[in-house]
Amino acid sequence: MLRRRSKALAGLLVALVGLAGCDDAPAASAPSQPSSPTVGLGLMTSLPLYWPVGAGIGAIADGRGELPWQRTALEQRFAITPLDTLSAIPGLSPDAPPTDPLAGLDRLAVIQPRGLSPADNVALDVWVRQGGRLLLVLDPALTGHYDLPLGDPRRPVDSALIPPVVARWGMAIGFDETQDEAVINARLEAVALPLALPGRMTVVDPAAGQCTVLAQGAAARCRVEQGQVTVIADAAIFEHQELAGEDGTGLQAVVAEALR
Repeated sequence: MLRRRSKALAGLLVALVGLAGCDDAPAASAPSQPSSPTVGLGLMTSLPLYWPVGAGIGAIADGRGELPWQRTALEQRFAITPLDTLSAIPGLSPDAPPTDPLAGLDRLAVIQPRGLSPADNVALDVWVRQGGRLLLVLDPALTGHYDLPLGDPRRPVDSALIPPVVARWGMAIGFDETQDEAVINARLEAVALPLALPGRMTVVDPAAGQCTVLAQGAAARCRVEQGQVTVIADAAIFEHQELAGEDGTGLQAVVAEALR
């Protein structure tokens, strides 16, 4: 698996370099943006989407380092609240009420998380069923390069841990190790969604949610009681600026489509 993945990354790097100068590179036009973001978005991720890659606590606290291009793109449309947990946080004193990190949020993006605790799974399920709109990105094999050693807590999760709540919503995610090492031009409903070594979504329990498989099998959208879940089994558009469209407009469009 490691040898194949190394070869796949090398092949994809060539493809991505080619796309950087190609007029036919996958992109999606986004509607005109407001002068300031008005839509709130909770964000949990192990990818360097909000903080600079490899940034330490001191650098983050001082605001040092260039902002990730993904954050710059997303903040054109969304007011982002970074989250470390989805479940209630106990108060600082015994008589203080817990804090709900999802309170007041209608939209949430969980992108290649480090792993959801049992309490996170329960909180996420309840939040969705009560009307939340969720984008859940779980990539079985990241294709980005991160100059951090294995075991470094700042390094993104190379292979997503599939949380049990995915099965509760009637879905499963698989991975074909024999698939071609190429960028795939797929679509998420009305917008372009480029893929690189994606996972494959399967509806295993149609009664659990009203699910539709999209993007050539790499995504699914489900109605779960009052809420909606869009799962994408690939994070390439969040990793590679070459695939995200000019100024990240393709990335913006994918997130907006997933949370509409």
